[in-house]
Amino acid sequence: MWSAGCLLMLLSVSVVCPEDWNKMAKDTLYNALKLEPNKKVAKNVIVFIGDGMGLSTINAARIYRGQKNNRPGEETVLEWEKFPHAAFSKIYGADKQVPDSAQTATAILGGVKVNYKTVGVTDKVAGLDCDTLLRLGEAAHVKSVLRKALEEGKSTGVVTVTRLTHATPAATYAHSAHRNWESDADVSEAARGKCHDIAYQLVHNNSDIQVLLGGGRRGFYPANHPDPETGRTDVNKRQDGNNLVQDWVDTQRSKGRKQAFVWKKDDFENLDVNSVDYLLGLFSPSHMAYEIDRNNSGSGEPSLSEMTSKAIKILQRNKDKGFFLLVEGGLIDVAHHDSLAKKALEETLQLEEAVRVAASLTDEEETLMIVTADHSHAFSLAGYTKRGNPVLGLVDDEAYAIEPALDNKPYTALVYGNGPGWKSIRENLTGVDTGSNEYIPQSAVPMEYETHSAEDVGIFARGPMSHLFHGVHEQHYVAHVVQYAACIGDYRDSCDREDRGTSGSASPSLLFWGLVVLGVFTRIL
Repeated sequence: MWSAGCLLMLLSVSVVCPEDWNKMAKDTLYNALKLEPNKKVAKNVIVFIGDGMGLSTINAARIYRGQKNNRPGEETVLEWEKFPHAAFSKIYGADKQVPDSAQTATAILGGVKVNYKTVGVTDKVAGLDCDTLLRLGEAAHVKSVLRKALEEGKSTGVVTVTRLTHATPAATYAHSAHRNWESDADVSEAARGKCHDIAYQLVHNNSDIQVLLGGGRRGFYPANHPDPETGRTDVNKRQDGNNLVQDWVDTQRSKGRKQAFVWKKDDFENLDVNSVDYLLGLFSPSHMAYEIDRNNSGSGEPSLSEMTSKAIKILQRNKDKGFFLLVEGGLIDVAHHDSLAKKALEETLQLEEAVRVAASLTDEEETLMIVTADHSHAFSLAGYTKRGNPVLGLVDDEAYAIEPALDNKPYTALVYGNGPGWKSIRENLTGVDTGSNEYIPQSAVPMEYETHSAEDVGIFARGPMSHLFHGVHEQHYVAHVVQYAACIGDYRDSCDREDRGTSGSASPSLLFWGLVVLGVFTRIL
């Protein structure tokens, strides 16, 4: 991208090289002129959700990756930024200006906006309202695109580094008046015994999901049951005595399915993708380890990209119908809530690696890939910093001279609007290692946990019908594009299936009549 001489100057003093700026823009323009919409039916769909991965996080992660490779960073292109189509998503909920992950994941995967902390139910159900959910029954259920894919014979999977019962993965299969009802021990007193918890719903109502990988063992085992990794009996939560892992295994066996349950990395790595059709992996009692800490976590855990690879290799064996897969980079959000900026950026780069792996294993002509976020965070990169200023570091002296802090103390380029980084007297950061794994940037408002923000998030797409992402959209539009692209669900019989031929070529009907006309002229001549 850069000339050799210009690159050397860039690495030293961050100068502008006009010939390279022009070339960069011209290359982008010429590539854009070659774009033709892919109107084929999507055999496969992969939706990546970076939980909390707002545009500010993408921007910081882009620079961070470049700087990890000894570049200034700003010129870095993340894997999804190479996709030909992009748009913005408006992320408000049915009742919230700033939403939570349950209602936004339900919008992305279910196609409607819903209420705060509800998952897989319509906006007729308020948070904690088990009685209304029971009274309305299936009329209150929001069916996800995963369930609609299953109805068309597609294989399906869910991959996350959070608990499998956490808000985003739960939106693919559960119907709950509250996202926190992950095990029966979490269900409110008023709802207990009436509304089933999320883990129960996963095992007893969704045994046809082929691949389930993530954390959250504690919601599946009864209290006092030894944790398989540590042997501890004070980890697991279920009060009803149900061993849902065993229930899952028994169900798969009763249906004659080749199945496997794994809880540690060695068993996961040794698993032959051709010998198993149904896979449940629960690699931690709660969330899995941050990528930056992963190799130090007990028996070890697979990475998000490794789980994505395994899932695709199992699901793509459905040669006829294809598959739907959700992949969540869920610890981006967890890190931001604790204001652990470096870990949030590392998790973003691990999601990028998962996208890169998925792209290498699938055919763009038949696989719709979407990368988006459910919401953003009160997170910002600011301060008039120079090109190449360490994104995890202090605002440089030159920028500080332009706009010094009124208390005459240095400040970091990355800051949070609220969260645990607030102190009544701002700390002097001189000599502080702001690039350490555990460093918490300063924030403006004191809170135990940092919050989401209301800013729009990105949608990046490639593959069949990805050009339908083209401007500013309501968040629930994503689920409608998925259904139309794959001819499932609401658009099963109205997706112009007959006219969607090979990408960039005439539709089958036009091609047919073209051949007829050519044959007529040939006979005349």
